[in-house]
Amino acid sequence: MIALLIWAVGWLEIWEAKTWDWRVLFLARPGKATEDIRLILLDQKSLDWAAEEWGLPWPWPREVYAHLVNYCRRNKVKVLAFDVLFTEFSQYGVEDDTALGNALAEFPFFVAPLFLGDTTGASQWPADFPTPRLSITGLEEWLIQTNTKDLVLPRALLPISEIGQNAGLLCNVQHTPDADGVFRRIKLFNVFDQKIFPTLGLGTYLVLHPQALLQINAGRLTVDDHQIPIDQHGNVILQYRGPERTHPSYSVAEMLLAESRVLARESPTEREMAISRDLQGKYVLFGFSAPGLKDLRPAPVGGIYSGVEINATLLDNLLSDDFMARFPLWLNIIVVLSFAMICTLLTTFYSSPLQNVALGAIALIVPVLCSLCLYRLNFWLPLVVQELALTLTIVFSLVNNYMTEGRQKRFIKDAFKQYLSPAVIEELLAHPEHLKLGGERRELSIFFSDIQGFTRISEKLNPEKLTALLNEYLSAMTDIIHEESGTIDKYEGDAIIAFWNAPLSVPDHAIRVVRAALRCQARLDEMRPAIYERIGQNLYMRVGINTGPAVVGNMGSRSRFDYTMLGDAVNLASRLEGVNKQFGTYTIISQMTNDLLNDAFAVRELARVAVVGRQEPVTVYEPMTWETYHSQKQIFISFHEGLTLFYHGNFTAALDIFSSIRLLDSAAEVYVEKCRDYLKHPPSDWHGVWVMTSK
Repeated sequence: MIALLIWAVGWLEIWEAKTWDWRVLFLARPGKATEDIRLILLDQKSLDWAAEEWGLPWPWPREVYAHLVNYCRRNKVKVLAFDVLFTEFSQYGVEDDTALGNALAEFPFFVAPLFLGDTTGASQWPADFPTPRLSITGLEEWLIQTNTKDLVLPRALLPISEIGQNAGLLCNVQHTPDADGVFRRIKLFNVFDQKIFPTLGLGTYLVLHPQALLQINAGRLTVDDHQIPIDQHGNVILQYRGPERTHPSYSVAEMLLAESRVLARESPTEREMAISRDLQGKYVLFGFSAPGLKDLRPAPVGGIYSGVEINATLLDNLLSDDFMARFPLWLNIIVVLSFAMICTLLTTFYSSPLQNVALGAIALIVPVLCSLCLYRLNFWLPLVVQELALTLTIVFSLVNNYMTEGRQKRFIKDAFKQYLSPAVIEELLAHPEHLKLGGERRELSIFFSDIQGFTRISEKLNPEKLTALLNEYLSAMTDIIHEESGTIDKYEGDAIIAFWNAPLSVPDHAIRVVRAALRCQARLDEMRPAIYERIGQNLYMRVGINTGPAVVGNMGSRSRFDYTMLGDAVNLASRLEGVNKQFGTYTIISQMTNDLLNDAFAVRELARVAVVGRQEPVTVYEPMTWETYHSQKQIFISFHEGLTLFYHGNFTAALDIFSSIRLLDSAAEVYVEKCRDYLKHPPSDWHGVWVMTSK
């Protein structure tokens, strides 16, 4: 509403005009009638040529223009319009004016200019001039309805009688630019002494169609079958075709030289014959383009644009039926309000500052695209008011979000950042409704870790040193888990419990959890020497990993709860962490996790185990980098051979293989003892499963 109010009082007009010029420059293109119009320009080249070749100073004799008229008549020009005022008699005498008058009398469709204004010229139509017979149906009623007064002008600078009496139609060439001096629109007609005078571009069409029916009503002037959108002042918005000389143009010097050859009975050149063919059957407008003749006007397509080209543009728009029209006021108001409301809803729904900035950028582009599309449909859609409305909407939304929702989010982030992973916090910020009891079933990759011999370590350290050690260790491990998109469930003393694929989906969760475990082990290797110097003991970590379905969500009481997980898959991961004790390993993964790795890491099969509290056995593996695997490949091959024999109950052969690598592999050492035990006490019902008797 603020933007619409600013627009209504006119404060945006100058900026809107500039955006319109940008659209015109970007989208201007020839119309279907552009090739039907030709320009003959009195340019600087022509002035110099006339002075050098014919010795003609400025102003030229009227006889020179008579030669131009005769040239156009001889070459069967359809209509010839002069955008040159001849308001005073020739300094070369009466015969000079008569020569031009005689030439015009022989040209059936000639348009001459007059200048209508407020201060200079005659106040009545001269009796010796033909009375204009142009009429517009509904004009009096329209003038009363619109209360338009600037169409009726009290004075007229008239051409000399030789021109006024012989021209097919007299047209007004006085145009008023926009407030910034640029000619974006012109009046189609004016009234003087109760007589209607069209602008030169419209008159060029009407002189060829003297029986054309003209009718005016609200917002439109009808000329035969042509519908011309106008505003309440009779202005029409021009659709420019491009920069200067977009309409094919010729220097008047070429025409005069060609006419002189005809008069001298000389053969025309190929260039002159080509020009002659090109002008046949065309609308031709003649005007000034030399800088010193002061008929250059600023236009949306450039600062140097001759007045005759503006009139040619109007004629082009009429013949092509593609005048620009103002977008309806009521519809534009709806568009502004709709865009602002949609932007408000989006900035409320996507309320983070980064999302607001992205939405703002998109929102500000949409009106630009709409204005470009509507330009192609011949509509001027006001752009600046839309951009202002959207800018204000975005600013107000940002302020509102900061004062309300932003405050809530800052509270949530500040309250929970010490306890939850960044992923969980962002999920809560996006969906505060998740701060309630309940969960969902998801496939998770679950991580349990524990420090080997932590009880003995804690007994040797005072509380301050123990706390410092734990904080250093847990911080290093947690950073890696977060970097791998994991969520910390909780810390239980020295134990870390984490999971992947919740609250945010992580498609490669199995790969990430294993990579996190290996990175944690590598980081602990780096920390171990410094820790040893402080506590006199090496620090090792055991990790158990499992993948499977679990329930994850907020669990606890109505007044206090944690974002955590429950399920058999969780229990198994916890048990696998303890299985490391049996084999002297530090990282173990389950069969379910291994199946999802897709050779991202090397693994070796350790055993088929039945953990405490679970009857169904599971195959477990030790993961490692491929570099580690290749460095000890022969040991792992031998271990696998022994393990295969162990599964088949061939404990003697398995013992031999495990014994050969027992000094190089802690797991082989464990299997040596197990094989010896089974040789002494053979199992009665052997299935290759190692039953765990402790956690």
